[in-house]
Amino acid sequence: MTNTGRPACSICGKPLDPRYRPFCSKRCADLDLHRWLSGSYSIPGDTEEDERSSPDDSEAR
Repeated sequence: MTNTGRPACSICGKPLDPRYRPFCSKRCADLDLHRWLSGSYSIPGDTEEDERSSPDDSEAR
């Protein structure tokens, strides 16, 4: 949120444009999409759990 109490763009901090919510412009929306597609954003996970539940592991038992 900006100092005025209004929501701000999550990329650059400018006031939101309802057409591109939660961003202020197409540029910021595209930048956010690029970050997701390039892997800049990620959700942390437990790789050990992923390895234990793999199909190859269950066949070895």
